[in-house]
Amino acid sequence: MIKEHDRVVLKTNIPGQGLKTGDVGTVIHVYKKGEAFEVEFLTLHGETVAIATLEASQVRPVQNREIAHARLLRA
Repeated sequence: MIKEHDRVVLKTNIPGQGLKTGDVGTVIHVYKKGEAFEVEFLTLHGETVAIATLEASQVRPVQNREIAHARLLRA
C-alpha cells in the first residue's frame, strides 16, 4: 500500500507537465484510501518540477532493486 512520503514511479507519460514514464516522485497526499495520490516531482537539486494528482493506476511503488536514471528537462 502506498503511503504519504513514499517514492513512486510514474507508469504513464504526463505530457502537460513534462513528466515521462519512469520518473520518480514523492507522495505528498493520499486520496480516498489510495485511489489517487498527489505526487511531487523534483530535480536532483530539490527544485519542484511538477505536482500532479494521479490515479493509482498511473504510479507504482519503487522496488528494492531499482536504480535512478537522470534525464535533462527541456526549458
